[in-house]
Amino acid sequence: GASYGGALGVTTTSGPGVALKSETISLAVALELPLVVVDVQRAGPSTGLPTKTEQADLNMALHGRHGEAPVAVIAAKSPSDCFHAALEAARIALTYRTPVILLSDNYVANGSEPWLLPDVDALPDLRVEFTTAPNGDDGVTFLPYLRDPATLARPWAVPGTPGLEHRIGGLEKADKTGDISYDPANHDYMVRTRAARIQAIDVPDLDVDDPDGTARTLVLGWGSTYGPIGAACRTLRHRGQPIAQAHLRHLNPLPGNLGDILAAYDRVVIPEMNLGQLAQVIRARYLIDAITYNQVRGLPFTAAELETMLEEVCKNA
Repeated sequence: GASYGGALGVTTTSGPGVALKSETISLAVALELPLVVVDVQRAGPSTGLPTKTEQADLNMALHGRHGEAPVAVIAAKSPSDCFHAALEAARIALTYRTPVILLSDNYVANGSEPWLLPDVDALPDLRVEFTTAPNGDDGVTFLPYLRDPATLARPWAVPGTPGLEHRIGGLEKADKTGDISYDPANHDYMVRTRAARIQAIDVPDLDVDDPDGTARTLVLGWGSTYGPIGAACRTLRHRGQPIAQAHLRHLNPLPGNLGDILAAYDRVVIPEMNLGQLAQVIRARYLIDAITYNQVRGLPFTAAELETMLEEVCKNA
């Protein structure tokens, strides 16, 4: 409702809330309105271990809606990173008119770290230019699904703007006019266009921490595994074992250079607090036989256990 009214809708929940409201997220996909859903993951399924941590909602964030309903997905890596991840989620939602799922977890949500207050003037300008006049060729018609050629985003008209009345709802929209359409070719076009809009999101290239450039093993992580992965890699390097680390913030779409990065290493290790959900995506998308290291104990990884595992991988490839 807030998004339709001209504001950025933001809501926080955990996995069960995302499941219960997946139909509403799908409605936001169909309406193409900005919405940020913060999922603070905890151990499931069902009530599970509600005060413990897990990373098991990635599959639901990527695919947990009926129909072809892609959304942007990003993940915060630490307590202080939540601020920057939330700003990025807002930027994507407003620029591309899409729901964004921001993944956190109990380890991040209940953690703390020093945080340098940012210079407010240096923060990105997230103000939106609303549509206030008809955009049809005749100068009097409003086409609510006429898209920006760069972002594929549709115009955002605040309800009550004179002359810009248009139909909303969950039924499939006709291209440009937004009228209800059961035309098979139109439905195919709209589904593909919504998917293309997500893939058109401007995502920064992934950075790799590989100090001497000689590592043959890459550790790929996402979310709250950033801390223990980084600590384990630094310890191994201190002992003379080259190892590289890369950490994903953007999970849909993935960074454009990820395929080249994965191909540059002999071994890719993916530690996750689930049964290998990111690894499934990497294997399917890039045909990389990633080495998985998984736990679902309701506890975060320790640097020591990752250090032991990674040392074995490096020495006994």
